[in-house]
Amino acid sequence: MNCGVKMRRKLWVGGVGWAVAAAMLLGMGSAPLAAQTGQDIAGTWQGTMQIGDGQRVVVKISKTASTGAEKPAWKAVYYNLDAHAEGLGKLATSITFEGQSLKFAIGSIDVSYEGRLSTDGESIAGSCTQNGLSHPLNLQRATEDAAWELPGADENMPKDASPEFEVATIKPTGPEPKTYTGFHVRGRHISCDDQTVFAILKFAYGVANKQIVGDPDWVGTESYDIDGVADVPGQPNLDQMMGMFQKILVDRFHLTFHHEKRELSAYALTVTKSGPKLAKSLGDPNGLPDETGEGDRLGFNMRYTNVSMHDFAANMQSMQGDGKPVVDQTGLSGRFDFTLKWTRDESASSDPNAPPGLFTAIHEQLGLKLEAVKAQVDVLVIDHVERPSAN
Repeated sequence: MNCGVKMRRKLWVGGVGWAVAAAMLLGMGSAPLAAQTGQDIAGTWQGTMQIGDGQRVVVKISKTASTGAEKPAWKAVYYNLDAHAEGLGKLATSITFEGQSLKFAIGSIDVSYEGRLSTDGESIAGSCTQNGLSHPLNLQRATEDAAWELPGADENMPKDASPEFEVATIKPTGPEPKTYTGFHVRGRHISCDDQTVFAILKFAYGVANKQIVGDPDWVGTESYDIDGVADVPGQPNLDQMMGMFQKILVDRFHLTFHHEKRELSAYALTVTKSGPKLAKSLGDPNGLPDETGEGDRLGFNMRYTNVSMHDFAANMQSMQGDGKPVVDQTGLSGRFDFTLKWTRDESASSDPNAPPGLFTAIHEQLGLKLEAVKAQVDVLVIDHVERPSAN
C-alpha cells in the first residue's frame, strides 16, 4: 500500500578533544577511538547508491533510549530520493551498531544495509541490498547547509480532521504498463493507480468482495487513476485516507448505497495454541500501515510493517481468492512487522522449495490461523453509481 513539510536538520559535531587524541597517539590511551567518541552515529547521513545513474540516499539516525552505558538504542529513517516508491521516509525495522559496524533493515521494501564507520566518525563505507541485489553505498555525515532536501511530511493530520480532496483528477487507466499500482500517500498527496471502482469501494469501506452487491458490470472491469491533494495539512491516517475515497466516490462517481446485515461465510483470524510469531513494530503507532511486496501467478512475497491485526485481516480479504470477509479475533493490540510468503496454488508449483499455501503459511510463519465461520456482516448494496464526471 504502496508522505510535505520541510524537515529540520541538526548539525552534529563529532571528534575527540586534542588532549585525548594526543594521549592516544602517545600510547597513553587504552580504549579504542570508537569508545572514546561514545560511538555516536546520530545525525543525517547521505550518499549516492551505485545503481543505474545513481540514486541519492539519506539516512536519519537518532538515539531513542539507553539500555546501558555503552549500548544506546537507535532509530533510523531511510529515504531514496530518486525512487518513486521509496522517496518517502521508511522506518528501519531493525538496527544495530556494534564496534564500528552499522546494520539496519527496512522490511517493507526488502532493503538491508551493512557499513563500517570511519575512525573520525564522519563517513560510513558499505553496501545496500534490495530484493537480493547489492550495490555500493558510502554515506557521509551531512551538515545542515549540505543536507539534501527531503520529501514527505514531518507531521500527521490532526486526528479529528475529516479531509477530502481539495483538487483531484480522475482518468481512465491508459494502456501503458504501470510501474506502481494500488493506493499511495505522500503527505497531502493522495493517489491510486489502475484501480477499478470495485477495488476503490473495497479500500474505501474496508470490505471484501462478497460485501458489495448490486454493482453494474463495468464497476469491476474499468480501471481509473485518481490523483489529488487533501484539503487539510499533514499526512492522513488510514481511516482519513479511506474517508477521502468515500467522499470522492459520492462526489465524482455519484455513488449511493445502503447497508444491510447478512449472514455470510467468512474467516476468523485467530492465534494458534503456540502463540504469535510477530515482531512489535518500531513505527509510529498513529502512522500508516505499509503492505508491499511482489506477486505473480504462482504466489506472493509480502512485507508488512506497522500493521495492526485489523489491518492484516483487511489485507487478507483481498489476498485470499474466494472473496470472503476476514474478521480479526486475535485479541492482539499494537502494530507489528513481519513477512509472509505463500504459493497461490500449491498443486500448480513444480518447485519442491516453493512456499506453502496461504492458510499454511499464516499458521507456520505467523502463528495465526484462518478458520471458516458463519457471521453476520455488513453488506453495501449499491443503489446507483456512474462513470466519473469530467475533471
